[in-house]
Amino acid sequence: MSLDKEIASAAVEYSIEELFIMYKTPIYQFVYRYCQDEQLSIDIVQDTFVRFHKYEARFDASKSNLKTYLFRMAYQLMINRLKRRSRMKQLLPFLYPQHQQQLESDIKLGIKAAIEQLPDDQRAVILLTYYEDLPQKEIARILEIPIGTVKSRLYTSLNKLKGLLEDDE
Repeated sequence: MSLDKEIASAAVEYSIEELFIMYKTPIYQFVYRYCQDEQLSIDIVQDTFVRFHKYEARFDASKSNLKTYLFRMAYQLMINRLKRRSRMKQLLPFLYPQHQQQLESDIKLGIKAAIEQLPDDQRAVILLTYYEDLPQKEIARILEIPIGTVKSRLYTSLNKLKGLLEDDE
């Protein structure tokens, strides 16, 4: 059986515990690289599997493979949580400590810092492409955008990264 067929039928063949063991690390890595918040990343992974377990009957293996479905679910949860956090920071700024970005302005800009400077939509494409090693077609499904948009965001973000890294030299 090919890997794609295994993944597509994974929801049927594996228990939620087995799926969690298989996918918790890649989902955690994607979320953490995106938001740089360990606790939020752990929460998103847990919430992803709780939501998947709740709505498992809605998963259609003919429309998407399980990995894509779980990544899309994690991405949507993460974006919603970050938007909610942003609104809370505006309402109650004294509850959130200042980031050390001001202190680190003298330190050489690395790839990680450059990626963090990208707009959210471009950062997601870079992380899924280079850190999760996903094909563009699957990234389009996860982010729910056309494949042409994935390609243009990848091209644009690579040019921005190149500029950011060259400016620092």
